Amino acid sequence: MPFQTLRYDVTDAVATITLNRPERLNTIVPPMPHELETAVHDAILDADVKVIVLRGAGSSFCAGFDFGEGFHHWDEGLTTDGAWDPGKDFVGATAPSLAPVQQFMSLWRSPKPVIAQVHGWCVGGGSDYALCADIVIASEDARIGTPYSRMWGAYLSGMWIYRLGLTRVKWHGLTGKPLSGVEAVEAGLINKAVPFSELEQTVAKTAGELCSIPASQLAAQKLVINQAFENMGIASTQTLGPILDGLMRNTAEAHNFVETAANDGVSAAIGERDGPFGDYSQAPKDEQPDPNNVIEP
Repeated sequence: MPFQTLRYDVTDAVATITLNRPERLNTIVPPMPHELETAVHDAILDADVKVIVLRGAGSSFCAGFDFGEGFHHWDEGLTTDGAWDPGKDFVGATAPSLAPVQQFMSLWRSPKPVIAQVHGWCVGGGSDYALCADIVIASEDARIGTPYSRMWGAYLSGMWIYRLGLTRVKWHGLTGKPLSGVEAVEAGLINKAVPFSELEQTVAKTAGELCSIPASQLAAQKLVINQAFENMGIASTQTLGPILDGLMRNTAEAHNFVETAANDGVSAAIGERDGPFGDYSQAPKDEQPDPNNVIEP
């Protein structure tokens, strides 16, 4: 089927899903989560596919949910007569067929291993995309974080919690401070960081190695690992997180934040949020991803 927000390609035994809104840093809008889930299902149903690669076109992997223009592209599922409807938000945040987080989790539930190829900005909901994958390989200068920890959100998939451990996740969950690709490896958040010039080659090599293993063997190992973590309560975390996220998007401060983004531009809103910390777009240029590192879809 044709996709609006991503591309789906198969080469040999590897299905590549490319988030394809490069002009908006691949930010998340409807129907991207649904299209992601559909593409994953396409790969699962294709007997010739053994590995899935998730990546982003342009200069970034994914810069999270698009809250420009007042976040109105999500109104149908969040509002009634122009006002926030907490009942709609609650159902949309938790129902498997509607909830973006549950659609992200198609990556986790796929019996075929998923490699996230991360470069540029990988923040907010974009980090949930990446961390729902099985293996995460990033460029060294990528920036991975949850700026919504400071304003307008809460942990969604919970993968930051399960991957980092208590001490580190308290730090990043409360401060919202990002990690470079190198720092994310050192923290145990992701698997590997390489220079951008080696990123695609490294991902392709890893995918090829996985393709040499029987599909049933890969599925068995993924299932037993996932089950161990699901026994720790991932489903409960993913129920609470999106509900809290809805509440945090509708505080007085959050409304002011989104109004600033709508009236003065997203850069003004995130400047107010991140300026005191001097990170993300407010960091010195040498502490931001190189905008010349571009993935061509």
